[in-house]
Amino acid sequence: MKRGHVLLAALAIGLVWQLLAMLVRQPILPPPLAVLRVFFQDLPGQLGEHFVASLWRVVASMLLSIALAVPAGLVLGQSRRLDRFFSPVIYLLFPIPKVVFVPVVLLFLGIGDFPKIVIIFLILFFQVLVLVRDQAANLRPELIHSVRSLGAGRRALFRFVYLPASLPAILTALRQSIGTAVAVLYVAELFATRRGLGYYIYLHGSTLFDYPRMYAGVLAMSLLGLGLYFLVDWLHHRLCPWQFAT
Repeated sequence: MKRGHVLLAALAIGLVWQLLAMLVRQPILPPPLAVLRVFFQDLPGQLGEHFVASLWRVVASMLLSIALAVPAGLVLGQSRRLDRFFSPVIYLLFPIPKVVFVPVVLLFLGIGDFPKIVIIFLILFFQVLVLVRDQAANLRPELIHSVRSLGAGRRALFRFVYLPASLPAILTALRQSIGTAVAVLYVAELFATRRGLGYYIYLHGSTLFDYPRMYAGVLAMSLLGLGLYFLVDWLHHRLCPWQFAT
């Protein structure tokens, strides 16, 4: 997607926002310029601190999910016996909305960053696991046989065949899960914390009734999700150029 198209879409959204603010004429919907003014005023201060806290939680959960789900998905994709054993468990757990586990995780793990990272990790883990498993299981047999004929063992197959072939699935799973992960991050940051964009939005919107700052927090969380999405998309183009060759 071209940058110009993204910029035009952002301008169109801003124009619609401005028109709605003019029609509503209520403090609950300030105009976009007022929100942008507060956004840039607070970004070097408390808004920036909350942004960094939320960014750390999402990035840590992404790295943790890759470190655990990718090897597990590759193993299940290579072993039909293990896949038959674990598939019913994955089939039951994968469709469950992971946001329902927020109070449970907080009760068991308490407050702090770790339980919030675990909640986001649960979402990303199953997305990456399922896509990597399916990608590894559907590799063409002749490709595997040709590499084995050169003397490659299981470790070499894992490194030079299964992992590169599954890389697009890993990045696709991350890109598809970022929106849900940021949404769950907002819910997780409503409980037992004073750091994070979710807390910032709730504090200014529902407690202080400072609506420009509330929308500034919403804008920051939107930029967090968009930034991560475009980062993963950029990595996809860089690491998997054969998928985008014309």
